[in-house]
Amino acid sequence: MKRFATPILLLCVASLAAPAIAQGQIGTVERGRYVCELPGTAAGSVGIAQPDENFTILSASRYSSPQGEGTYLRRGNRLTMTSGPRNGDSYAIQSNGFLRKIENGEPGRLRCIRQTG
Repeated sequence: MKRFATPILLLCVASLAAPAIAQGQIGTVERGRYVCELPGTAAGSVGIAQPDENFTILSASRYSSPQGEGTYLRRGNRLTMTSGPRNGDSYAIQSNGFLRKIENGEPGRLRCIRQTG
């Protein structure tokens, strides 16, 4: 009976670890101010500023927005606000300093770009 317990235990442990691996490795996002905008039109400006969507990454787990402060979690290529006024908002990390807000499970039109300088 003992020799069956080890394989069963290993299967149980592996099944618990699989969802964590599938979500991506925990990481951080570059500190700084992220300015958000919607795409502009061919006849107008390149982007339409959305100042209420702007936020600042303060540290490895904290953000600040015009509505207040909270925490975030990065898993793989997804940033999720986990507390504060933006709790539940998620962003797809397109590249270093470039995010798209998740809408209906997919990267949407709103883009947030890290300001430099």
